[in-house]
Amino acid sequence: MTNLEKECSNQRTVAIAGGIAIIIMALAAGFSYGFVLEQIAIQGDTDATFQNLLSSEGLFIAGIAGWLVILLCDIVVAWSLYIVLQPLHKNLSLLAMLLRFAYAGILGIAILNLIIVTILINNRASFLTTDSFPVMANVFLIAFEMTWWIGLIIFGAHLLIVGYLAFQSDFIPKLVSILLWIAALAYMLIHAFYFFLPHWNAFTSVLEAVLTIPMVFGELGLGIWLLMKGGKSSDVRDKAAIK
Repeated sequence: MTNLEKECSNQRTVAIAGGIAIIIMALAAGFSYGFVLEQIAIQGDTDATFQNLLSSEGLFIAGIAGWLVILLCDIVVAWSLYIVLQPLHKNLSLLAMLLRFAYAGILGIAILNLIIVTILINNRASFLTTDSFPVMANVFLIAFEMTWWIGLIIFGAHLLIVGYLAFQSDFIPKLVSILLWIAALAYMLIHAFYFFLPHWNAFTSVLEAVLTIPMVFGELGLGIWLLMKGGKSSDVRDKAAIK
């Protein structure tokens, strides 16, 4: 096997790993955020959230496990995209990887807030009054969400660069790059609104509902491309679309 063949084989393996990680991450996010957090955290109702935590502690812990899976998958995807896209523009690919690593680090900090909630649940009789526990648990749930919002703004910047590189290539479908751009702008706009303009939450929720499809299918499309075709073409090495 020539060096070129080995390089192509390695890139294909990395692309498959990235595609699988994106799909696993989407499934885990659907469970941990779309199901578990939505079931347990009742916005504006501290007592109901408290009761849900007590009655669904196992589900909440499973949700945390899902977030840890997402964190690991993000690291794999960041590395995979760098390997696949760096022939187009090494510095921009490196920046995209570092931004996704930064997002993963912020997500890790956010997850710590959920772990603290489980600690509070297990030790509430030791150092908390019945009245204070619901408030403290809710504070850490809010801290998780707000920390994650900051990370998602950075995640959007990462997708913006990936979408740009994808658009400049001649081997990634243009539809994927356009969806990535839309998703990138949606992530940055929506979560900047949630964090900096909380009194606009009703408007932001509507905006999020409208942009959910491109937000989901942007990266999912990239994941499917990585899984099916990523790293196959020698164009990845032989054609640098950006100088």
